[in-house]
Amino acid sequence: MNDKFKTFNNIDTVHGICEECQEDVILVAIVSDFYRCTNCGSDTRQHVNGNIRYLRLTESDKAYIKQNVNKTT
Repeated sequence: MNDKFKTFNNIDTVHGICEECQEDVILVAIVSDFYRCTNCGSDTRQHVNGNIRYLRLTESDKAYIKQNVNKTT
């Protein structure tokens, strides 16, 4: 396998419903518990409370991502 494709094995992705576009999509991790929709590009936050939901981000969530974007999960 080519070395440049081995990087894709380390990408954290999940399958879920995007709150913004309401589609069944693949979500890619930005930082821990924060994901970006591959369909519409909106950022969501993972919420676990008996089941897993992906919620729209608040302004404080966006500030957290900006502060922690360079820290790995």
